[in-house]
Amino acid sequence: MNRKSLKSYGEKSDKAMKTVMRLVRVAHILNNKTELFLSKYTLTFNQFKVLEVLYHRGNLNISSITKLIMGTPGNTTVIVRNLIRDELIESKKASNDNRSSILSITPKGVAIIEDIFPSHSNNLNEFLDVLDDNELKTLFDLLDKIYNKNKKD
Repeated sequence: MNRKSLKSYGEKSDKAMKTVMRLVRVAHILNNKTELFLSKYTLTFNQFKVLEVLYHRGNLNISSITKLIMGTPGNTTVIVRNLIRDELIESKKASNDNRSSILSITPKGVAIIEDIFPSHSNNLNEFLDVLDDNELKTLFDLLDKIYNKNKKD
């Protein structure tokens, strides 16, 4: 059924709603593409995000990781537990607070990220190769503007 809405909420509101829905659909396609790619390495997208954050940012506590991967505390705890079980990350008590732990990527985790990341980067480039350099910069700048106006610290 291809039904066009007869109800308008104003030209700018209608365009905003269509734009948000397009962003959601594009994000969904990208997420599916990434999940399929990572499944070849027996990693979930969330596991990959934790490994990637620790690889690029260094040792962090679970709260910092949760914020950076935009996860929930409960889900991040499960992801971390599974990555520790698989010996891809390790946990050590923080030197300044025995109640807190610092997570770090293991050599095995580093090897996996270094194996995956070049192909992952190529996949992202291919996903966006419909845009030229100026269009990609414009898209980034516009999304960054929206993000900075609406982010919650």
